[in-house]
Amino acid sequence: MVFLAALSTLALSTFGLTGASADPDGQHGSDEGHLIGTGATGKIQLLDVVDVTDTPDLIADVTVSPDGNTAFLANWGEPDCAGPETGGQNSPDAGAYVIDITNIETDPESAKLIGFIPSHQDTRPGEGMQVVNVTTAQFSGDILVMNNEACGKNAKGGVSLWDVTDPANPKKLSEHFGDREPGTRDANEIHSAFAWDAGNNAYLVMTDNEQFPDVDILDITNPHRPRLIAEYNLNDFAVDQPELGLTESFLHDMVVKEIDGRFIMLLSYWDGGYVLLDVTDPANAVFIGDTDFAAVDPELFESLGVALTPEGNGHQAEFTKDNAFFIGTDEDFAPYRTDALRITSGAFQGEYESVIVPGGQPPAVLEDLTLSGPVVYGGYGCPASAPVPSPEDVPGYVASLQPGDETILVLQRGPSGDPSATEEACFPGEKAHEAALAGWDAVLFVQRHLPAGEEDTAFCGSGAFVDSIVAVCTTHEAFHKLFNLEPLDPAQWSYPENLAIGAIGDRIRVGSIFDGWGYVHLFDTATLQELDTYAIPEAHDPAFAFGYGDLSVHEVAVDPQDPSLAYLSYYSGGLRAIQIQCGGVPYDADNPPADKGSCELVEVGSYLDPAGNDFWGVETFIGDDGRTYILGSDRDSGLWIFTDP
Repeated sequence: MVFLAALSTLALSTFGLTGASADPDGQHGSDEGHLIGTGATGKIQLLDVVDVTDTPDLIADVTVSPDGNTAFLANWGEPDCAGPETGGQNSPDAGAYVIDITNIETDPESAKLIGFIPSHQDTRPGEGMQVVNVTTAQFSGDILVMNNEACGKNAKGGVSLWDVTDPANPKKLSEHFGDREPGTRDANEIHSAFAWDAGNNAYLVMTDNEQFPDVDILDITNPHRPRLIAEYNLNDFAVDQPELGLTESFLHDMVVKEIDGRFIMLLSYWDGGYVLLDVTDPANAVFIGDTDFAAVDPELFESLGVALTPEGNGHQAEFTKDNAFFIGTDEDFAPYRTDALRITSGAFQGEYESVIVPGGQPPAVLEDLTLSGPVVYGGYGCPASAPVPSPEDVPGYVASLQPGDETILVLQRGPSGDPSATEEACFPGEKAHEAALAGWDAVLFVQRHLPAGEEDTAFCGSGAFVDSIVAVCTTHEAFHKLFNLEPLDPAQWSYPENLAIGAIGDRIRVGSIFDGWGYVHLFDTATLQELDTYAIPEAHDPAFAFGYGDLSVHEVAVDPQDPSLAYLSYYSGGLRAIQIQCGGVPYDADNPPADKGSCELVEVGSYLDPAGNDFWGVETFIGDDGRTYILGSDRDSGLWIFTDP
């Protein structure tokens, strides 16, 4: 059943068109403040806005049909996505809006909502939305690809495919297909997906959120019956750079394009950088190469003269029209990184690895930019775990605080493999919520102890933050030393650990270092060499670190006609048009420079509303009038439609 725009306002509110609260997942920033804009400049002209919600952070990705007549906008889910509610076809928690933009070229205010495609209960799409035209012996028409991520216990994973050849009457082809753990019925949840028509066959690649190998490829030649045909772990090709601390290498996003008769997959592999695979035969993909992050963060050094290692965070990328370049976006919501975690009392004083937990607040939000104080053990902290104490419940703890201290609760990642804690693991944001309810100022998350051979790094997961609480992660080794917990030798770690909830540990101190928000890279496709980086000025100005929304880049869409142009969704930084200029003039594919080393990214247009924007997705297409059109998905409102004037 598809819900059409003819439904009443009351009925549409069921689909998340009204309401208010914060991002239920916390993986894609916040709605705190915004930059004040002045409208359109340069190579961007606003045509129309289709408001579908007044719920902050409701909207996610945007995609467009191959003919440019229909836009599809991901509904990321209301704050109560996890329930209680009916869910399902008649009261969906999330899904996709269907918006008719057929006449936008001749009537700039004609775009309208015509339908809604529901997701399963407790399930939502994010940035895995795409429409692809497929022509095989089993199917001919347009397929909408939707990823499935969880927001509650009844969620279903995998990918869902819809026939949107007639966008006003979508038809389900298949749903929740993907990889699954042995012995389980449901497919793993996926963060992104991309499909391509390879002639006689059609394929789809998706991000497996739950396991390695995390590059999963389906044969969708018959979209009613997708088949898993290949799985890859690109860490097998040593794409990470441990010498720079870049060890969290996993698939985030990808595109596939036919180049010189081969199908080339461009994968954004987070700390592994950007990777090229030849998937002409998807079941036997061939590794071509990967990019390297510079030893010193180039954008930070150029902006502030500060020499720090890069953060990685390769998020999404696209080839330019002529494939000579590709542009990658590094997503980073933390303009400050943590200094080392210092244990400042007890037998094991010293420095230990620490990072900010994505979705949580950095120590920089504190008045003195520093997290300090004695810690208390709280167990796992999941809603189903043993309850966490309040600071006042711990005898002697509040009295031990010094001026400037915060109350700090230590929570372990997991549970996983602990016979004393058989409840399901949960997101760190869910743990932080329990801590916030109990009155703690901050959470120090600790890595669980890992199987032999796996490195003990400061990695504690991400997601589901709804509380503004400082959240820092450290290693399992630091955890043992904070509480003088035997055994100290990692080779002897085992569950259950002999540590009572409410135990007071040593004091810690975690400072802050400004390193800016996420930014953009320009790469030479032939050599995989980085040529330039770009960021909006505010992104590397400490004065804009707080109170102006998220100033990280999110996605890029290249111009389908001009190989020098691309467009960026920059969250609260608005929509930006950038141009590849070589030797000070726009890149010309018919007269390319002899040396691409002179090529750089230059801003040539922008849009930022006086009331602010929060753009998640960006997509481009060519209209019947021959002009390039740009679609932006604003998380707080809906679809914004632009053109290159």
